[in-house]
Amino acid sequence: MSAAQREPSFSVTLIIAGLVATLVGYASSAAIVFQAAAAAGATAQQIGGWLTALGLAMGISSFGLSIWYRQPILTAWSTPGAAMLATSLHGITLPQTIGIFLFTNALIVLCGVSGLFARLMKVVPQAITAAMLAGILLRFGLGAFAGLQVDLALCGAMCAAWLLARVLLPRYAIIVTLLTGLLLALARGDLHIAQPLMTLRWPEAVMPEFSLSALLGVGLPYFLVTMASQNAPGIATLQAHGYQPPVSSLISWTGLIALLLSPFGGFSVCIAAITAAICMGDEVHPDKQRRWVASAIAGVFYLLAGLSGGAVALLLTALPPTLIHTLAGLALLGTLTGSIQRALEQENSRDAAMITFLITASGITPGGIGAAFWGLFAGAVAWRLLSLRPRN
Repeated sequence: MSAAQREPSFSVTLIIAGLVATLVGYASSAAIVFQAAAAAGATAQQIGGWLTALGLAMGISSFGLSIWYRQPILTAWSTPGAAMLATSLHGITLPQTIGIFLFTNALIVLCGVSGLFARLMKVVPQAITAAMLAGILLRFGLGAFAGLQVDLALCGAMCAAWLLARVLLPRYAIIVTLLTGLLLALARGDLHIAQPLMTLRWPEAVMPEFSLSALLGVGLPYFLVTMASQNAPGIATLQAHGYQPPVSSLISWTGLIALLLSPFGGFSVCIAAITAAICMGDEVHPDKQRRWVASAIAGVFYLLAGLSGGAVALLLTALPPTLIHTLAGLALLGTLTGSIQRALEQENSRDAAMITFLITASGITPGGIGAAFWGLFAGAVAWRLLSLRPRN
């Protein structure tokens, strides 16, 4: 019997991976959701409702899809999409914004049901998708140590704890790192809540309005950004870890959940990349066929956060940014290493993989579309052209 078979199917590392994924998912980009909702003219109570709707949506989808497909399928809101909304919704009313959500999520459902997105993902070699994932994760890896410049004590203590735990308790390194960061932050009084918890409320439906100029000017670009910069990396992350996700079904289900919750501020439900990768490392479980438990547990944490009426989301955003960045970078270090290794494994695809990696890591956004899409596109084109080279 192998070590992976002897390992229990449910362990504390699976729970911690799910908790860290939820923590990073909320704390790293919830502020962007606040900005997007504020740009749409939402009140403080409505913003809390948006976070509640998103928490419930991600909880239901992550838990349900992970259990059904037995793969670590974690969902997330579209962070690039939220960033785009935060800068594009000025002058557009809240009802028109809800109309944009309905329009965009209906297009995503159509994309999933038609199988178009799945066909596009099939033509991209796995070395390219692994290189794209590595390019995305590089920024998180760098962020793990950038905190040494900002907060030497906190970042240094967490890095030292992680390194020591990797020697003595390698399976529990992230647990030790998280506890170290939390204890130090509490001891220094570094938790800062930006607004009162009592302002948060349950979601309330807003009757949509449909403006052709808003749908074409904001809705279509938002759809492209969501599919190219969130769903594509999410699917690529699963594929890069050796899973064969049912692409069309995942896009259809996540799009449908977002469509139903659009009137309540559920602007998007997408396949996660960064937080999902936290649930896919070897340290989570030696048997990759059991790592879906971690993403299902993350779904439970998202549900709890959603049921709190948005209060948990606000509490998570009160954590010091250095703690979140250091924790995320260290949690993803193994995944980054594996992605680089897979990207460069085959000699005939290394040039194309490096192009993908560098463009993705550059963070460029031509046309408002994220670097992950352009890295994937350029790498696929380069791979195709370089495959025409005469063989010696």
